[in-house]
Amino acid sequence: MVSRRKTWEEKLADKNGYPKVLVLEEGFPCYRALNKMGAEAGDSVVLVNPSEIVPLMAQVPYGKVTTLREICQRIARGHAVEGCCTLTTGIHVMTAANAAAEASERGEDRNLPYWRTLKIDGYLNQKYPGGVEDQARRLQAEGHQIVGKGKNARLNDLERNLFRF
Repeated sequence: MVSRRKTWEEKLADKNGYPKVLVLEEGFPCYRALNKMGAEAGDSVVLVNPSEIVPLMAQVPYGKVTTLREICQRIARGHAVEGCCTLTTGIHVMTAANAAAEASERGEDRNLPYWRTLKIDGYLNQKYPGGVEDQARRLQAEGHQIVGKGKNARLNDLERNLFRF
């Protein structure tokens, strides 16, 4: 039996049992990132479905950007917990970007400006469709300045351009 590879759209589907609130432990894969954002071992954190992340990504207006940090903080507030798993959220962000590109290839417009969502500290995302180069091109077309190259490419003056939820 030959199995068919899932599309990005299929991977974007919500998972049963989520959102899930857990107690943060030092061994969690996202512990260090959450700790840098102020969460500590013993705090409640949430793992969410893509359906909570995609609408936030869609809100970012032309000429502005957001980060994984901003999205996680907004989600954590909505669930009344101290943090949101950055690892799970980052995977959903990357999946949403690829699903939007996949839909675009079929001639559909998902109206998801995924390139405006950056990594936690304003770095561009290598796992987006077209990689860092395409994300940089799209951001520059909206008036942003990019500094660095490859995995070190980031938005210049993040604070001035940041959209907060």
